Amino acid sequence: MDSETECCKCHLLDLPWEDVLVTHIFCYLPLRQLVRLQRVSKQFYALIQVYLANCRTFDLTQIGPSLPKEAFCNILRDNKVLQNLSVQNCSDWVTDTELLPVIGQNQHLLRVDMRGCDRLTRHSLVAVSLSCTHLQHLGLAHCEWVDSLSIRSLADHCGGLRSIDLTACRQLKDEAICYLSKKCLKMRSLSVAVNANITDVSVEEVAKNCRELEQLDLTGCLRVRNDSIRTVAEYCPKLQSLKVNHCHNVTESSLDPLRKRNVEIDVAPPLQRALVLLQDVVGFAPFINLQI
Repeated sequence: MDSETECCKCHLLDLPWEDVLVTHIFCYLPLRQLVRLQRVSKQFYALIQVYLANCRTFDLTQIGPSLPKEAFCNILRDNKVLQNLSVQNCSDWVTDTELLPVIGQNQHLLRVDMRGCDRLTRHSLVAVSLSCTHLQHLGLAHCEWVDSLSIRSLADHCGGLRSIDLTACRQLKDEAICYLSKKCLKMRSLSVAVNANITDVSVEEVAKNCRELEQLDLTGCLRVRNDSIRTVAEYCPKLQSLKVNHCHNVTESSLDPLRKRNVEIDVAPPLQRALVLLQDVVGFAPFINLQI
C-alpha cells in the first residue's frame, strides 16, 4: 500500500511549468514571494525565471526599494512581453543603465510608471518613446529631469497616449505642453501640477486639442487664470475632474459653470468655504472666552 501511495505522489515541480504553474498558480502569488521562491532550489530558480520571462506586469512597489539593482536586471533579463512596468519611488538605485535594456526589449509596453525616479535622465524617456509606440499611460511625477526635448520625442512617437502625470516636472514650459497636446489628441488625463511655468496658453491649447479630456490637474499652477478655465469648460464636454487648488487667479466665475455640469472640483464654493470658516470661529469662541 505504501509503495502505491508513493507512486501516486505528485510534486509541485512535476506539473507542467508554462501551462499550469506559470499560467494558473504563480500569477496569483505576490512578486515578493516569487522572488523568495527563487532561493529554494535550482529547479525553483529556473521555474521562477520562466514565469518572469512571461509576465505582463512588473511592479517594483510589490517588492520595495530594497531590491538590489543587480537582482532587478536579472529578474527581467529574459522578458520581452511586458505591458505594465512600474519602477516608481526606487530613486535610490534606478538609473538609465538598469532601465534602458528593459525598455529596449519590451516594445509592447502600454503603461510605464517612473514617478519619483530622480536618477534617470531624458535618455530613458526618449527610449520609451522610440521603443513603446503603443504607450497609453505614463507616470513622470517629480522627475525634474524631464525636459522639452524628451516630451517632444514622446509626442512624436506616442500619439495614442491616454494619460500622463507631469506633476512637478518644473523644466517644462508652455511650449512643451502645447506640442504634446497637438500630437496626443486622445489624452484623457493630464497633470501639470506644481509648475509655476504653466500659463493659460498651454491650458487653452490642451482644451482645444484634447476634446476627450476627463481629468485635469492644475494644482499650484499660479499663472493659470479664469480665461483658460472657461476654455476648458467650452471645449471639454467629457471633463469629470478639475484640480485648481492654490491657483489663486482662478475664481468661482469660471468654476461655477463646471460645477453645474457636476464636474468634481477640489476647491469648495465660496459659500461652503465661508460656512466652514464660520464653524471654526464659532467652535473656537468658547476657548477664547475661557482664555479671557
